[in-house]
Amino acid sequence: MRVVVLSDTHLPGHRELGVDVQARVEAADVVLHAGDITSPVVLERLAATVEAHAVLGNNDVELAGVLPERLELVLGGVRVAIVHDSGPTAGRERRLRRWFPEADLVVFGHSHMPFSGPGVGGQRLLNPGSPTQRRRSPSHTLAELDVEGGAVLDVRFVDLGP
Repeated sequence: MRVVVLSDTHLPGHRELGVDVQARVEAADVVLHAGDITSPVVLERLAATVEAHAVLGNNDVELAGVLPERLELVLGGVRVAIVHDSGPTAGRERRLRRWFPEADLVVFGHSHMPFSGPGVGGQRLLNPGSPTQRRRSPSHTLAELDVEGGAVLDVRFVDLGP
């Protein structure tokens, strides 16, 4: 299963994700969005293309009451949790394990900084960065996962340029 992971797109309804991002979304089986979509139109476009799961970000005013703050689901046998803001870097691994004790993979956003690494107790943590607002990150990014048989086989960051 090919999974595209996005966060912090910050797109008003009239803007598009971009050709590179849209091509990757169309090639995916599932898209996960870790919040700050900012427009129901963008979410509708994603869901019209592929199975899409998203959580509420701190800038998702128009999506309040539509999206959950936290989401847990199973993809290809992998227990996945999604949250927008994982809190401060210090203590993140333990905090996410406490919030999502059963999750194999925890996806989060908010910082716009791509990150993939181990959590506590075998969890994997993933922040895809942002494909539209890089802020302190050197590049615009998203992540792609290959998931099969209850395992994350591969995690790749896609560098979309400065």
